Amino acid sequence: MEPHRPEGEADRPRSAEHQTGRALVVGPYLRVRPSEAAAGGDAARTTAARLEEATGLARAIDLDIAEAILAPISQIRPATYLGKGKVEEILGAIRAHEVGLVVMDCALSPIQQRNLEKAWSVKVLDRTGLILEIFGRRAKTREGALQVELAHLNYQRSRLVRSWTHLERQRGGFGFLGGPGETQIEADRRLIGERITKIEAELKKVQSTRRLHRAGRQRVPYRVVALVGYTNAGKSTLFNRLTRAEVQAADMLFATLDPTLRALMLPHGGKAMLSDTVGFISNLPTQLVAAFRATLEEVLEADLILHVRDITHEDAEAQQDDVETVLRQLGITPGAGSPIIEVWNKLDRLPPEQQQELRNIAARRDPDHPCCVVSAVTGQGVDELLQTIEDRLAAARTVLDLSVDAGDGAGVSWLHRNAEVLDKQLHEGRYQMTVRVDETKREAVIARFGAVPRTD
Repeated sequence: MEPHRPEGEADRPRSAEHQTGRALVVGPYLRVRPSEAAAGGDAARTTAARLEEATGLARAIDLDIAEAILAPISQIRPATYLGKGKVEEILGAIRAHEVGLVVMDCALSPIQQRNLEKAWSVKVLDRTGLILEIFGRRAKTREGALQVELAHLNYQRSRLVRSWTHLERQRGGFGFLGGPGETQIEADRRLIGERITKIEAELKKVQSTRRLHRAGRQRVPYRVVALVGYTNAGKSTLFNRLTRAEVQAADMLFATLDPTLRALMLPHGGKAMLSDTVGFISNLPTQLVAAFRATLEEVLEADLILHVRDITHEDAEAQQDDVETVLRQLGITPGAGSPIIEVWNKLDRLPPEQQQELRNIAARRDPDHPCCVVSAVTGQGVDELLQTIEDRLAAARTVLDLSVDAGDGAGVSWLHRNAEVLDKQLHEGRYQMTVRVDETKREAVIARFGAVPRTD
Protein backbone atom coordinates (compact mmCIF):
# COMPACT_ATOMS: atom_id res chain seq x y z
CA MET A 1 0.00 0.00 0.00
CA GLU A 2 1.39 3.39 -0.96
CA PRO A 3 1.65 6.38 1.37
CA HIS A 4 -1.01 9.05 0.77
CA ARG A 5 -0.22 12.00 -1.46
CA PRO A 6 -0.60 15.71 -0.73
CA GLU A 7 -3.89 17.45 -1.34
CA GLY A 8 -3.83 19.54 -4.49
CA GLU A 9 -1.07 17.36 -5.93
CA ALA A 10 -3.10 14.43 -7.20
CA ASP A 11 -1.93 15.09 -10.74
CA ARG A 12 1.69 15.76 -9.86
CA PRO A 13 3.95 12.89 -11.00
CA ARG A 14 5.93 11.10 -8.32
CA SER A 15 8.91 10.10 -10.46
CA ALA A 16 10.78 11.13 -13.55
CA GLU A 17 9.31 8.15 -15.35
CA HIS A 18 5.89 9.81 -15.33
CA GLN A 19 7.11 13.28 -16.28
CA THR A 20 5.89 14.89 -19.46
CA GLY A 21 7.71 17.67 -21.24
CA ARG A 22 11.36 18.52 -20.97
CA ALA A 23 13.91 18.58 -18.16
CA LEU A 24 16.53 20.99 -16.92
CA VAL A 25 19.79 19.81 -15.33
CA VAL A 26 21.38 22.14 -12.76
CA GLY A 27 24.90 21.78 -11.38
CA PRO A 28 24.94 23.68 -8.06
CA TYR A 29 28.63 23.21 -7.27
CA LEU A 30 30.51 24.92 -4.49
CA ARG A 31 33.37 27.11 -5.64
CA VAL A 32 36.69 25.54 -4.63
CA ARG A 33 40.16 26.95 -4.08
CA PRO A 34 43.16 25.50 -5.98
CA SER A 35 44.51 24.03 -2.72
CA GLU A 36 41.20 22.18 -2.18
CA ALA A 37 41.23 20.87 -5.75
CA ALA A 38 44.72 19.46 -5.21
CA ALA A 39 43.40 17.45 -2.26
CA GLY A 40 41.36 15.25 -4.60
CA GLY A 41 37.78 14.01 -4.35
CA ASP A 42 34.92 15.97 -5.90
CA ALA A 43 36.97 19.17 -5.64
CA ALA A 44 39.45 17.72 -8.14
CA ARG A 45 36.76 17.27 -10.80
CA THR A 46 36.06 19.94 -13.34
CA THR A 47 32.59 21.43 -13.01
CA ALA A 48 32.02 20.81 -16.71
CA ALA A 49 32.74 17.08 -16.29
CA ARG A 50 30.47 16.87 -13.24
CA LEU A 51 27.64 18.56 -15.13
CA GLU A 52 28.22 16.28 -18.13
CA GLU A 53 27.98 13.25 -15.84
CA ALA A 54 24.73 14.55 -14.32
CA THR A 55 23.33 15.10 -17.82
CA GLY A 56 24.35 11.55 -18.73
CA LEU A 57 22.52 10.23 -15.66
CA ALA A 58 19.39 12.12 -16.70
CA ARG A 59 19.59 10.81 -20.25
CA ALA A 60 19.97 7.27 -18.87
CA ILE A 61 16.24 7.40 -18.00
CA ASP A 62 15.35 8.91 -21.37
CA LEU A 63 14.77 12.46 -20.17
CA ASP A 64 14.67 15.16 -22.86
CA ILE A 65 17.26 17.66 -21.63
CA ALA A 66 16.37 21.22 -22.60
CA GLU A 67 19.50 22.75 -21.03
CA ALA A 68 22.28 21.96 -18.57
CA ILE A 69 23.07 24.94 -16.33
CA LEU A 70 26.15 25.48 -14.18
CA ALA A 71 25.14 27.27 -10.97
CA PRO A 72 28.31 27.85 -8.90
CA ILE A 73 27.56 28.79 -5.29
CA SER A 74 29.71 30.09 -2.46
CA GLN A 75 27.67 28.45 0.30
CA ILE A 76 24.70 26.11 0.70
CA ARG A 77 21.47 27.80 1.74
CA PRO A 78 19.50 25.77 4.32
CA ALA A 79 16.13 26.64 2.77
CA THR A 80 16.71 26.22 -0.96
CA TYR A 81 20.35 25.08 -1.37
CA LEU A 82 20.76 27.91 -3.93
CA GLY A 83 20.77 31.63 -3.27
CA LYS A 84 17.69 33.73 -4.07
CA GLY A 85 19.24 35.13 -7.24
CA LYS A 86 20.05 31.67 -8.62
CA VAL A 87 16.54 30.46 -7.82
CA GLU A 88 15.06 33.33 -9.83
CA GLU A 89 17.56 32.84 -12.66
CA ILE A 90 16.65 29.16 -13.00
CA LEU A 91 12.94 30.05 -12.83
CA GLY A 92 13.49 32.14 -15.95
CA ALA A 93 15.10 29.17 -17.73
CA ILE A 94 12.22 26.91 -16.63
CA ARG A 95 9.68 29.29 -18.15
CA ALA A 96 11.73 29.84 -21.31
CA HIS A 97 12.09 26.12 -22.01
CA GLU A 98 8.68 25.12 -20.58
CA VAL A 99 10.22 22.26 -18.59
CA GLY A 100 8.31 20.09 -16.14
CA LEU A 101 11.27 18.66 -14.22
CA VAL A 102 14.47 20.07 -12.75
CA VAL A 103 17.32 17.69 -11.90
CA MET A 104 19.61 19.06 -9.18
CA ASP A 105 23.05 17.39 -9.15
CA CYS A 106 23.31 17.41 -5.37
CA ALA A 107 21.67 15.83 -2.34
CA LEU A 108 18.70 17.94 -1.27
CA SER A 109 17.07 17.81 2.13
CA PRO A 110 13.29 17.26 2.13
CA ILE A 111 12.74 20.90 3.06
CA GLN A 112 15.01 22.17 0.27
CA GLN A 113 13.25 19.97 -2.28
CA ARG A 114 9.82 21.18 -1.13
CA ASN A 115 10.84 24.85 -1.23
CA LEU A 116 12.34 24.59 -4.71
CA GLU A 117 9.23 22.85 -6.03
CA LYS A 118 7.09 25.65 -4.59
CA ALA A 119 9.35 28.35 -6.06
CA TRP A 120 9.52 26.80 -9.53
CA SER A 121 6.12 25.04 -9.71
CA VAL A 122 7.78 21.94 -11.21
CA LYS A 123 8.93 18.56 -9.94
CA VAL A 124 12.48 18.62 -8.51
CA LEU A 125 14.66 15.51 -8.49
CA ASP A 126 17.99 15.44 -6.64
CA ARG A 127 20.99 13.22 -7.40
CA THR A 128 19.83 10.49 -5.02
CA GLY A 129 16.36 10.34 -6.54
CA LEU A 130 17.81 10.32 -10.05
CA ILE A 131 20.14 7.38 -9.36
CA LEU A 132 17.28 5.51 -7.70
CA GLU A 133 15.23 6.03 -10.89
CA ILE A 134 18.06 4.59 -12.99
CA PHE A 135 18.58 1.61 -10.71
CA GLY A 136 14.83 0.97 -10.72
CA ARG A 137 14.89 0.63 -14.50
CA ARG A 138 18.10 -1.39 -14.75
CA ALA A 139 17.41 -4.04 -12.08
CA LYS A 140 16.51 -7.31 -13.79
CA THR A 141 17.02 -10.00 -11.13
CA ARG A 142 14.85 -10.58 -8.07
CA GLU A 143 17.65 -9.45 -5.77
CA GLY A 144 18.29 -6.32 -7.79
CA ALA A 145 14.60 -5.36 -7.73
CA LEU A 146 14.42 -5.90 -3.98
CA GLN A 147 17.56 -3.87 -3.37
CA VAL A 148 16.17 -0.98 -5.43
CA GLU A 149 12.83 -1.03 -3.64
CA LEU A 150 14.55 -1.11 -0.25
CA ALA A 151 16.72 1.89 -1.12
CA HIS A 152 13.74 3.76 -2.57
CA LEU A 153 11.61 3.17 0.54
CA ASN A 154 14.39 4.40 2.82
CA TYR A 155 14.66 7.51 0.64
CA GLN A 156 10.89 7.99 0.53
CA ARG A 157 10.62 7.71 4.30
CA SER A 158 12.99 10.65 4.67
CA ARG A 159 10.74 12.73 2.37
CA LEU A 160 7.71 12.54 4.69
CA VAL A 161 7.74 16.15 5.82
CA ARG A 162 4.98 18.40 7.06
CA SER A 163 4.65 20.13 3.67
CA TRP A 164 1.83 17.67 2.98
CA THR A 165 -1.30 19.43 4.28
CA HIS A 166 -3.33 16.25 4.56
CA LEU A 167 -0.84 14.83 7.05
CA GLU A 168 -2.29 17.12 9.71
CA ARG A 169 -5.47 15.04 9.68
CA GLN A 170 -5.90 12.29 12.19
CA ARG A 171 -7.79 9.03 12.05
CA GLY A 172 -8.35 5.91 14.08
CA GLY A 173 -10.33 7.22 17.07
CA PHE A 174 -13.91 6.08 17.84
CA GLY A 175 -16.53 8.04 19.73
CA PHE A 176 -15.31 10.06 22.68
CA LEU A 177 -13.00 7.43 24.14
CA GLY A 178 -10.87 6.38 21.23
CA GLY A 179 -8.43 9.27 21.42
CA PRO A 180 -7.07 11.18 18.43
CA GLY A 181 -5.73 8.05 16.68
CA GLU A 182 -2.59 8.11 14.54
CA THR A 183 -1.70 10.98 12.27
CA GLN A 184 -1.42 10.32 8.54
CA ILE A 185 2.35 10.81 8.59
CA GLU A 186 2.62 8.14 11.28
CA ALA A 187 0.48 5.79 9.20
CA ASP A 188 2.65 6.40 6.14
CA ARG A 189 5.81 5.73 8.14
CA ARG A 190 4.30 2.59 9.61
CA LEU A 191 3.34 1.24 6.17
CA ILE A 192 6.79 1.98 4.77
CA GLY A 193 8.44 0.42 7.82
CA GLU A 194 6.39 -2.76 7.43
CA ARG A 195 7.32 -3.04 3.76
CA ILE A 196 11.01 -2.47 4.56
CA THR A 197 10.92 -5.26 7.15
CA LYS A 198 9.33 -7.62 4.62
CA ILE A 199 11.89 -6.79 1.91
CA GLU A 200 14.82 -7.25 4.28
CA ALA A 201 13.50 -10.73 5.16
CA GLU A 202 13.17 -11.61 1.45
CA LEU A 203 16.68 -10.32 0.78
CA LYS A 204 18.12 -12.60 3.45
CA LYS A 205 16.61 -15.57 1.62
CA VAL A 206 18.00 -14.43 -1.74
CA GLN A 207 21.45 -13.80 -0.27
CA SER A 208 21.38 -17.20 1.42
CA THR A 209 20.76 -18.78 -1.99
CA ARG A 210 23.67 -16.78 -3.44
CA ARG A 211 25.95 -18.07 -0.67
CA LEU A 212 24.94 -21.65 -1.50
CA HIS A 213 25.79 -21.06 -5.15
CA ARG A 214 29.14 -19.59 -4.15
CA ALA A 215 29.88 -22.56 -1.89
CA GLY A 216 29.10 -24.85 -4.82
CA ARG A 217 31.60 -23.01 -7.00
CA GLN A 218 34.22 -23.20 -4.28
CA ARG A 219 34.00 -26.99 -4.31
CA VAL A 220 35.22 -26.82 -7.90
CA PRO A 221 38.68 -25.19 -8.05
CA TYR A 222 37.62 -22.21 -10.16
CA ARG A 223 39.14 -18.92 -9.15
CA VAL A 224 36.90 -15.83 -9.24
CA VAL A 225 37.96 -12.70 -11.09
CA ALA A 226 35.80 -9.60 -10.51
CA LEU A 227 35.50 -6.55 -12.73
CA VAL A 228 35.12 -3.22 -10.93
CA GLY A 229 35.31 0.32 -12.16
CA TYR A 230 33.60 3.65 -12.56
CA THR A 231 30.32 3.50 -14.42
CA ASN A 232 30.73 3.60 -18.22
CA ALA A 233 34.41 2.62 -18.01
CA GLY A 234 33.73 -0.29 -20.39
CA LYS A 235 33.44 -3.20 -17.93
CA SER A 236 30.58 -4.95 -19.71
CA THR A 237 32.22 -4.58 -23.12
CA LEU A 238 35.42 -6.10 -21.71
CA PHE A 239 33.35 -8.80 -19.99
CA ASN A 240 31.80 -9.75 -23.34
CA ARG A 241 35.20 -9.70 -25.06
CA LEU A 242 36.80 -11.99 -22.45
CA THR A 243 33.92 -14.46 -22.09
CA ARG A 244 32.18 -14.22 -25.47
CA ALA A 245 29.00 -13.41 -23.57
CA GLU A 246 26.24 -11.02 -24.60
CA VAL A 247 25.74 -8.90 -21.50
CA GLN A 248 24.16 -5.53 -22.26
CA ALA A 249 26.91 -3.04 -23.03
CA ALA A 250 26.04 0.52 -24.01
CA ASP A 251 27.61 3.96 -23.91
CA MET A 252 25.50 5.08 -20.98
CA LEU A 253 25.81 5.33 -17.22
CA PHE A 254 24.74 2.23 -15.27
CA ALA A 255 24.03 0.11 -18.36
CA THR A 256 24.67 -2.92 -16.12
CA LEU A 257 23.27 -3.23 -12.61
CA ASP A 258 22.90 -6.91 -11.69
CA PRO A 259 26.09 -8.95 -11.16
CA THR A 260 26.78 -11.54 -13.88
CA LEU A 261 29.09 -14.58 -13.80
CA ARG A 262 30.57 -16.35 -16.83
CA ALA A 263 33.40 -18.81 -17.44
CA LEU A 264 36.75 -17.28 -18.41
CA MET A 265 39.10 -19.49 -20.41
CA LEU A 266 42.79 -18.86 -19.72
CA PRO A 267 45.64 -19.22 -22.26
CA HIS A 268 46.86 -22.65 -21.07
CA GLY A 269 43.41 -24.22 -20.82
CA GLY A 270 42.66 -23.26 -17.24
CA LYS A 271 39.34 -21.78 -16.26
CA ALA A 272 38.18 -19.03 -13.92
CA MET A 273 34.86 -17.36 -13.19
CA LEU A 274 34.54 -13.72 -14.30
CA SER A 275 32.08 -11.46 -12.49
CA ASP A 276 30.73 -8.18 -13.88
CA THR A 277 29.53 -5.83 -11.12
CA VAL A 278 27.60 -2.59 -10.87
CA GLY A 279 29.58 0.51 -11.83
CA PHE A 280 30.77 2.87 -9.11
CA ILE A 281 30.05 6.59 -9.13
CA SER A 282 30.99 9.63 -7.07
CA ASN A 283 28.57 10.67 -4.34
CA LEU A 284 26.73 7.35 -4.46
CA PRO A 285 23.65 7.80 -2.23
CA THR A 286 24.13 6.35 1.22
CA GLN A 287 20.91 4.33 0.81
CA LEU A 288 22.47 2.56 -2.17
CA VAL A 289 25.86 1.99 -0.53
CA ALA A 290 24.09 -0.07 2.14
CA ALA A 291 21.45 -1.65 -0.08
CA PHE A 292 23.78 -2.74 -2.86
CA ARG A 293 26.56 -4.12 -0.72
CA ALA A 294 25.25 -7.60 -1.53
CA THR A 295 25.82 -7.02 -5.25
CA LEU A 296 29.50 -6.49 -4.45
CA GLU A 297 29.87 -9.75 -2.51
CA GLU A 298 31.59 -11.30 -5.52
CA VAL A 299 34.30 -8.64 -5.19
CA LEU A 300 34.91 -9.60 -1.56
CA GLU A 301 35.18 -13.28 -2.51
CA ALA A 302 37.29 -12.69 -5.62
CA ASP A 303 40.82 -14.04 -5.94
CA LEU A 304 41.66 -11.24 -8.37
CA ILE A 305 40.10 -7.85 -9.11
CA LEU A 306 40.32 -6.07 -12.47
CA HIS A 307 39.94 -2.34 -11.97
CA VAL A 308 38.74 -1.14 -15.38
CA ARG A 309 39.45 2.54 -16.08
CA ASP A 310 38.44 4.78 -18.96
CA ILE A 311 41.94 6.12 -19.44
CA THR A 312 40.72 8.69 -22.00
CA HIS A 313 38.34 10.44 -19.58
CA GLU A 314 39.39 13.88 -18.41
CA ASP A 315 38.58 12.93 -14.80
CA ALA A 316 40.22 9.49 -14.94
CA GLU A 317 42.30 10.14 -11.80
CA ALA A 318 39.30 11.35 -9.78
CA GLN A 319 37.29 8.33 -10.95
CA GLN A 320 40.13 6.06 -9.81
CA ASP A 321 40.00 7.68 -6.36
CA ASP A 322 36.24 7.08 -6.15
CA VAL A 323 36.57 3.39 -7.00
CA GLU A 324 39.45 2.87 -4.58
CA THR A 325 37.47 4.60 -1.83
CA VAL A 326 34.63 2.09 -2.27
CA LEU A 327 37.11 -0.80 -2.31
CA ARG A 328 38.58 0.39 0.97
CA GLN A 329 35.06 0.53 2.44
CA LEU A 330 34.73 -3.13 1.45
CA GLY A 331 37.99 -3.95 3.22
CA ILE A 332 40.20 -4.17 0.11
CA THR A 333 43.30 -1.98 0.18
CA PRO A 334 44.59 -0.96 -3.27
CA GLY A 335 48.31 -0.69 -3.84
CA ALA A 336 51.37 -2.88 -4.28
CA GLY A 337 50.73 -6.47 -3.25
CA SER A 338 46.93 -6.18 -3.49
CA PRO A 339 44.93 -8.61 -5.67
CA ILE A 340 44.20 -5.82 -8.16
CA ILE A 341 45.20 -5.43 -11.81
CA GLU A 342 44.53 -2.03 -13.35
CA VAL A 343 43.05 -2.22 -16.85
CA TRP A 344 43.42 0.98 -18.84
CA ASN A 345 40.58 0.71 -21.33
CA LYS A 346 39.42 2.55 -24.48
CA LEU A 347 42.87 2.56 -26.04
CA ASP A 348 41.23 2.75 -29.49
CA ARG A 349 40.13 6.34 -28.79
CA LEU A 350 43.72 7.57 -28.66
CA PRO A 351 46.16 8.34 -31.51
CA PRO A 352 48.99 5.79 -32.08
CA GLU A 353 51.68 7.86 -30.34
CA GLN A 354 49.60 8.19 -27.15
CA GLN A 355 48.79 4.47 -27.26
CA GLN A 356 52.50 3.65 -27.31
CA GLU A 357 53.19 6.14 -24.52
CA LEU A 358 50.60 4.43 -22.30
CA ARG A 359 52.08 1.01 -23.06
CA ASN A 360 55.51 2.29 -22.03
CA ILE A 361 54.13 3.71 -18.76
CA ALA A 362 52.35 0.42 -18.00
CA ALA A 363 55.52 -1.59 -18.72
CA ARG A 364 57.45 0.43 -16.13
CA ARG A 365 54.90 -0.22 -13.37
CA ASP A 366 55.85 -2.18 -10.25
CA PRO A 367 55.28 -5.92 -10.96
CA ASP A 368 53.36 -6.11 -7.67
CA HIS A 369 50.97 -3.46 -9.01
CA PRO A 370 50.48 -4.53 -12.66
CA CYS A 371 48.66 -2.60 -15.33
CA CYS A 372 47.36 -3.69 -18.75
CA VAL A 373 46.44 -1.35 -21.60
CA VAL A 374 43.54 -2.62 -23.70
CA SER A 375 40.67 -1.78 -26.00
CA ALA A 376 37.63 -3.88 -25.17
CA VAL A 377 36.09 -2.80 -28.50
CA THR A 378 38.94 -3.83 -30.83
CA GLY A 379 40.59 -6.49 -28.66
CA GLN A 380 43.96 -4.72 -28.47
CA GLY A 381 45.93 -5.92 -25.43
CA VAL A 382 43.35 -8.54 -24.41
CA ASP A 383 45.73 -11.47 -24.93
CA GLU A 384 48.32 -9.80 -22.69
CA LEU A 385 45.60 -9.17 -20.09
CA LEU A 386 44.58 -12.84 -20.10
CA GLN A 387 48.22 -13.89 -19.65
CA THR A 388 48.60 -11.47 -16.74
CA ILE A 389 45.43 -12.85 -15.13
CA GLU A 390 46.74 -16.40 -15.51
CA ASP A 391 50.14 -15.50 -14.07
CA ARG A 392 48.62 -13.78 -11.04
CA LEU A 393 46.22 -16.64 -10.34
CA ALA A 394 49.03 -19.16 -10.77
CA ALA A 395 51.23 -17.47 -8.17
CA ALA A 396 49.32 -19.21 -5.37
CA ARG A 397 49.18 -22.60 -7.12
CA THR A 398 51.61 -25.53 -7.18
CA VAL A 399 53.26 -26.97 -10.31
CA LEU A 400 53.55 -30.78 -10.25
CA ASP A 401 55.26 -33.30 -12.53
CA LEU A 402 53.66 -36.73 -12.86
CA SER A 403 53.38 -39.81 -15.05
CA VAL A 404 50.07 -41.47 -16.03
CA ASP A 405 49.51 -44.73 -17.90
CA ALA A 406 48.10 -43.98 -21.36
CA GLY A 407 45.31 -46.46 -20.69
CA ASP A 408 44.14 -44.58 -17.59
CA GLY A 409 41.62 -42.44 -19.46
CA ALA A 410 39.66 -41.72 -16.29
CA GLY A 411 42.78 -40.42 -14.52
CA VAL A 412 43.78 -38.19 -17.44
CA SER A 413 40.22 -36.88 -17.66
CA TRP A 414 40.18 -36.18 -13.91
CA LEU A 415 43.39 -34.15 -14.22
CA HIS A 416 41.95 -32.05 -17.04
CA ARG A 417 38.87 -31.30 -14.93
CA ASN A 418 40.64 -30.58 -11.66
CA ALA A 419 44.00 -29.12 -12.67
CA GLU A 420 45.55 -26.87 -15.27
CA VAL A 421 47.52 -29.05 -17.69
CA LEU A 422 50.64 -27.14 -18.73
CA ASP A 423 52.32 -29.93 -20.71
CA LYS A 424 51.42 -33.50 -21.79
CA GLN A 425 53.67 -35.81 -23.85
CA LEU A 426 53.25 -39.50 -24.67
CA HIS A 427 56.42 -41.53 -24.07
CA GLU A 428 56.63 -45.35 -24.03
CA GLY A 429 52.95 -45.82 -23.24
CA ARG A 430 52.78 -43.20 -20.50
CA TYR A 431 51.80 -39.56 -20.39
CA GLN A 432 54.49 -37.35 -18.88
CA MET A 433 52.47 -34.42 -17.58
CA THR A 434 53.06 -31.08 -15.90
CA VAL A 435 50.04 -29.67 -14.12
CA ARG A 436 49.26 -26.69 -11.94
CA VAL A 437 46.81 -27.24 -9.09
CA ASP A 438 45.02 -25.32 -6.39
CA GLU A 439 46.08 -25.97 -2.81
CA THR A 440 42.76 -27.76 -2.20
CA LYS A 441 43.68 -30.39 -4.84
CA ARG A 442 47.42 -30.59 -4.29
CA GLU A 443 47.46 -33.51 -1.86
CA ALA A 444 44.87 -35.46 -3.87
CA VAL A 445 47.00 -35.26 -7.04
CA ILE A 446 50.16 -36.27 -5.17
CA ALA A 447 48.42 -39.22 -3.49
CA ARG A 448 46.68 -40.49 -6.64
CA PHE A 449 49.43 -40.04 -9.23
CA GLY A 450 52.62 -39.87 -7.19
CA ALA A 451 53.18 -36.34 -8.43
CA VAL A 452 56.34 -34.45 -7.50
CA PRO A 453 56.31 -30.69 -6.83
CA ARG A 454 58.65 -28.63 -8.98
CA THR A 455 61.40 -26.84 -7.16
CA ASP A 456 62.52 -24.43 -9.89
